Amino acid sequence: MKSKRSLALPQKQKRRKNEEPKIETIRILCVGGARPNFMKLAPLFRAFSRHPEFSPALIHTGQHYDEKMSGQFFTELGLPAPLYNLEVGSGSHAQQTAEIMKRFEPVVLQEKPHAVLVVGDVNSTAACALVAKKLNVAVIHVEAGLRSFDRSMPEEINRLVTDAISDLLLVTEESGARNLEHEGVAAEKVQFVGNLMIDSLFFQLEKSKSSPILDQLGMRGKRFGLVTLHRPSNVDDSTQLEQLLRVLKEIAADDLPLFFPVHPRTRSCLDSQQLPSAIHLLEPLGYTDFVALMSQAAVVLTDSGGVQEETTALGIPCLTLRANTERPITIDQGTNRLAGTSYETILRAWQELKKNPPKGKAPQFWDGHAAERCVQAIRQALATA
Repeated sequence: MKSKRSLALPQKQKRRKNEEPKIETIRILCVGGARPNFMKLAPLFRAFSRHPEFSPALIHTGQHYDEKMSGQFFTELGLPAPLYNLEVGSGSHAQQTAEIMKRFEPVVLQEKPHAVLVVGDVNSTAACALVAKKLNVAVIHVEAGLRSFDRSMPEEINRLVTDAISDLLLVTEESGARNLEHEGVAAEKVQFVGNLMIDSLFFQLEKSKSSPILDQLGMRGKRFGLVTLHRPSNVDDSTQLEQLLRVLKEIAADDLPLFFPVHPRTRSCLDSQQLPSAIHLLEPLGYTDFVALMSQAAVVLTDSGGVQEETTALGIPCLTLRANTERPITIDQGTNRLAGTSYETILRAWQELKKNPPKGKAPQFWDGHAAERCVQAIRQALATA
């Protein structure tokens, strides 16, 4: 029977007198599959580069396979080329998860890592964590403990599964640590490190000032809103999508042009819709251009968890078009408001926002240095395992 590989440092080899010391490398496979994953992995790779004992490798599952949704970020964020691209592509949740597992298993067997690091809550996260655990390889989950408490969301299932089998759980906000405690996760497995998404945001913020996107759209110095929608519950149900578009038309009519970078899964649903000229559909944006728009927006309307965090860090008013959020700190301390998904609740939230613009603050450890805390937490876990 194969022995279990624990979360522990590789053994140092004895060396002869006057022999130059050898740096023992710690092999970590870092898995990314969708746009938010890459934004969280980029600062981690920069931090790893300052610690020569680590040998990280990027594994791209191909869950997002459009160049504008993944490949473009490698250049913008300074990510290394993936050691492997599994090229999984689209499919149902079951098909995609199964295909990721099938293609990731031989990578783990070939590379023999000390740990597999997964981020966020996409299918790649849960699939690769399961593969690693079944092969007795330690699992590190970055952004652990977040909960919407809505098990109809595929992402919630991915979070629960991944956290249940992880050996080191790195949390972005205090609610994550509380949730894990309530679920019986041992306290020594949990470290509060802050938010990698904010590391990437701050890294791109200065660069975004030279982005031409505002001039291209004719919005330099003007008031506008930004929209992102991609969750199946919002865009796959035609009745629900029509309701969202109805309220977007109402908001745009309030002398507020809306710019909507359209996720590939949403484009086909919008082709048959009659939209006013004040709602501008855009191709998916690179991260630098997206930050340039987001940082100057009067309001952001979104169903994205990451955008809730970014707007909080930037102090931009945000309406989350969902019935719940796994990031409550963006409401408790930030500029985010939960608007629901109906015409009436969203319009009411918009009217309230206009009357009382939110004044939030950046949560603890959302300071651009979360990656270094992650690396230190990993080093400590490896050294003490």
